Amino acid sequence: MDGPVRIKVFDHEYLLKSEEGEERLREIARFVNGKCDEIRANAGELTETKLAILTAFHIASDYFQLKKEQEEFKRNIQTRAHFLNHQIEAIGKDSP
Repeated sequence: MDGPVRIKVFDHEYLLKSEEGEERLREIARFVNGKCDEIRANAGELTETKLAILTAFHIASDYFQLKKEQEEFKRNIQTRAHFLNHQIEAIGKDSP
């Protein structure tokens, strides 16, 4: 683990230590700040606390949507693999 990294989020600086590495922390900070700016532009004047909560909810909503899509994709792949396995078994039974 490297030393702490100075990150700016919501116009405040924080010293963070993480196994993610400096570039990954900066990438996350850019993402959070971008989401914050997006909400600030669409919601107008908000207190910093409300802005932080709305940002967290939007990020969590995106996360849960992606998680749902990933589960649907996984089920789809499992169904297709099951179908293909049946087809392969059927061909194997028909072969001498």
